[in-house]
Amino acid sequence: MDQISPTFVRSLVQDLPKVELHVHLEGSMPAETLFELAGRHRVEGVPDTLEELRDWYAFTDFPHFVEVYLASVRTLREEADFALLTSVVAERLAAQNVRYAEVHVSLYAHLMRGVPSKVVFDGIERARLDAEREHGIRLRWIPDFPADFGVEAAERTVEAVLRDGPPSVVGFGVGGVETPLGQYADVFGRARAAGLASLPHAGEHGGPERIREALDLLGAERIGHGIDVMKAPELVERLVAAQLPVDVSPTSNVCTRAVRRIGEHPLPAMLDAGLLVTLNSDDPTMFGSDLSGEYGVAHGLVGVEGLVRLARNGVHASYLGAARRRELLAEIDEVAARHGVPTP
Repeated sequence: MDQISPTFVRSLVQDLPKVELHVHLEGSMPAETLFELAGRHRVEGVPDTLEELRDWYAFTDFPHFVEVYLASVRTLREEADFALLTSVVAERLAAQNVRYAEVHVSLYAHLMRGVPSKVVFDGIERARLDAEREHGIRLRWIPDFPADFGVEAAERTVEAVLRDGPPSVVGFGVGGVETPLGQYADVFGRARAAGLASLPHAGEHGGPERIREALDLLGAERIGHGIDVMKAPELVERLVAAQLPVDVSPTSNVCTRAVRRIGEHPLPAMLDAGLLVTLNSDDPTMFGSDLSGEYGVAHGLVGVEGLVRLARNGVHASYLGAARRRELLAEIDEVAARHGVPTP
């Protein structure tokens, strides 16, 4: 592993143009935004002061994470709420030199509360267009539903996406507690027939079988989390041969106890095996990290050359157009050369 100063690593990370492919809009809500929205709508169950709310926001365990996540969701009711959150998230991403992000939107969590999908999409779209003008960052959307909520939830979500989703929706996803994915084959078939990429979560806690189901039954084009692939060598070979991306979020994996400690994270082994791994923050404000922080964590595992490789992988795995991908890859290589880091 390279022996390089923290200042050098921070400079390299900030200068690298980055993409983020696995980040949840609702899980990116800062404490200040939650406090503002909770006050606006008089949401119960949220601390009364910003100081108390910041303390409450700190991750302790997964049940507490779910409690905070659900409270955040409850504050999103009107188009303006979704626009505010998207604006804040876009600004924070742009400040990290993130040029492009594919953002998961927990659409069913809003549908089940009676919030129309048009309200959700109109809000996030208004802020997306403003952010692209103001910050130069491009945002695209991946609406999803929780795997443990069943087929009805999946069908309501895909119907809402196909009816109201704007062209900036690039994919369709499933998250939540990992359950057998075969029941969702038809739903994902409808999404794929409409031109949406299949982008499910699979293989963080559910084992390699969930990844196989995502590939064979949902036609997955990218795997969210997917660290359990390392438990199945034949599956590793399959993903390497296809160069099918796996979106990894190290801090999230430790917080959810999918990995015991960061030093045991399989990221280095995944890269060594030839997997097309991307680096992501998942639910950044709730897990106390962000994409730049994840690059700092990854440096301790894979060194500075690994950081450049991860940045390039993110571009390759994205749904940016070919011309923009070439531009970003060239810029990454230029930044690496300026910092004296060899490119893969």
